[in-house]
Amino acid sequence: MAKIGIIGGSGLEKLNIFSQPEEITLTTPFDSPSSPIYHGVMGNCEVYILSRHGRDHTIPPTQVNNRANIMALKQLGCQYIIASTACGSLREEIKRGDIVILDQFIDFTIHRIRTFHEVFEPGILGHTAMGDPFSEKLRNILITNAGEMGLSFHPKGTVVTIEGPRFSTRAESNMFRMLGADVINMSIAPEASLANEAGIPYAAIALSTDYDSWKQDEAPVTWEEVLKVFSENVIHVTNLLMKAIMSFSNSE
Repeated sequence: MAKIGIIGGSGLEKLNIFSQPEEITLTTPFDSPSSPIYHGVMGNCEVYILSRHGRDHTIPPTQVNNRANIMALKQLGCQYIIASTACGSLREEIKRGDIVILDQFIDFTIHRIRTFHEVFEPGILGHTAMGDPFSEKLRNILITNAGEMGLSFHPKGTVVTIEGPRFSTRAESNMFRMLGADVINMSIAPEASLANEAGIPYAAIALSTDYDSWKQDEAPVTWEEVLKVFSENVIHVTNLLMKAIMSFSNSE
């Protein structure tokens, strides 16, 4: 039975896809994860759901203990991780409400701890390959199911992760577009890095909620706008997660 971890982003803090979930509280060598973890069974999969920003969205992006979150899922035996996140679109063709199945990231965070290797062990330097940071197996499952569901989605995209909690200036937003980023958020890059270090295949569903700050014909993004669009479209992310888990279950 495969074990799949789900890390929920903005709007998914109270995601509960089980009728009678078990709640697990644990600690790791890197302190406690952001929330207790819901555990249940879907098909032939055990699923563990963790709220990245806490159940009530009280943890700012910089303060998210990504090391504890990833290590908690590893301690629970998770073999795969699927994350969700709200993001801003840096491309005209990525509309509000569109889903992007990420395939690359650019890390512009400056205060996050992005490695488990505080000290290199003798003979182990810990330099993790990161050319393709998102699992192709998981990405293909998400892409196939998004297509079958008729969702408005993009099968690939590069996310730039900024420190936050502030949003970008117009100059920064345009710079990220020039660098080749397609969407922008405050969560994914450090999380993906740590999952790769931990040896856990990782994929992410990004839901576009706004156009960041680059569009001259629109007001810059606000948190209220992010929440409004995410709440209107979160059902698509939830259904995609559930369908992907069930199809993953059938393929194992």
